Amino acid sequence: MADPAPDDGADVAPALFSRLAADPLADLLGIVLEQVRPGYARAAMTVGPQLLNTVGTAHGGATMALLDVVHAAVSNSHGTVAVAQDVHTEFLAPGRPGDRLVAEGTELHRSRRTAVYRIEARAQDGRLVATALARVFRTETAWEAR
Repeated sequence: MADPAPDDGADVAPALFSRLAADPLADLLGIVLEQVRPGYARAAMTVGPQLLNTVGTAHGGATMALLDVVHAAVSNSHGTVAVAQDVHTEFLAPGRPGDRLVAEGTELHRSRRTAVYRIEARAQDGRLVATALARVFRTETAWEAR
């Protein structure tokens, strides 16, 4: 992952982390949100038989879902609601059965109304499986108000 956010030890508030981690689709796919701090998020999933496509590799939809879970977490990590506007994904290598894919997302740019993030998913051997460049619209609604 290029230029991760500085690790100042300041993870997001536990209540926000719990809200971000309570994603029903992520739960269905076995995606676990591991860390969220302002401008950074990490999640992982294991490529089990239910996540394979017809050629026996990780289904692109499952891989994209992992990237999107991280995108949602990192883009909402500042405590206000952000909604996706665009996600561009590149599939670079196949996820193999049994692989543990870890996706990390970092903030590249944030303004008052939009922000851009890079998310990368790697297998346990370091293979870069997929990347995404994603943009959000930032609302002024605080997570506490939802």
